[in-house]
Amino acid sequence: MNAINPAGPADLAERVVIVTGAGSGIGRAAARAFAHAGARVLGVGRRNDALEETAAEHPAIAIHAADLSALGTPEEVVDAAIDRWGKLDVLVNNAGAAKVMPLADTTAAGITALFDLNVVAPSLLAHAALPHLRHSRGSIINVSSTYGHRPLPGGAHYAASKAALEQLTRSWAMELAADGIRVNALAPGPTESQALAAAGLSAPAIEQIKREEASRIPLGRRGEPDEVAAWIVRLADPATTWLTGQILTIDGGLELT
Repeated sequence: MNAINPAGPADLAERVVIVTGAGSGIGRAAARAFAHAGARVLGVGRRNDALEETAAEHPAIAIHAADLSALGTPEEVVDAAIDRWGKLDVLVNNAGAAKVMPLADTTAAGITALFDLNVVAPSLLAHAALPHLRHSRGSIINVSSTYGHRPLPGGAHYAASKAALEQLTRSWAMELAADGIRVNALAPGPTESQALAAAGLSAPAIEQIKREEASRIPLGRRGEPDEVAAWIVRLADPATTWLTGQILTIDGGLELT
């Protein structure tokens, strides 16, 4: 799979980017893609060892281990970037959780945990980042899912949390346009990552899901993290001057089915 051009967009040089969920999958690929494009990146995630792997051989990536659902973490994360580099240009809200939770098994705790990470955390991160993004006339990129705008039987609350993130994207784009802040979202289809395992599914169940997903995708396969990361960088590129409030679906054509 071709990665983003290491020369990168020239005008991402010296830009400061926060990428959450940077320990694996799309977040790891995005952190590395921004670094290749000349940006200075703060990779945020729960596990320090996974973040160290992301940053290995990438001196432009600094890491910050934190639980984004914990009280005070959004301010802590933004302060870490500001203390290190003195500014912030891009916030990538990639961290999220998936959960298989049919209605018959739905609990208040399950709903709360999903929305805390998928909706509340990115909202509070954007709030903490806002003064700095106003100063830089920067950009927010939210990572949704194709299931933010299509049904997901057995995972309705995950889908609902991503739908909420997409509506936040549109509303923030309108609210912050006067500040010169662009807000967009990327909605990936099924992509190779650790999300299914993190959702508690067994290895045989994961393989079955992957086969079924690939069979429904017109291009005949699941996506790769680098393919998604390339579009995150493009949405953040300040040369993309007239694009805001958009949800870009990248799913191999699944949305057409």
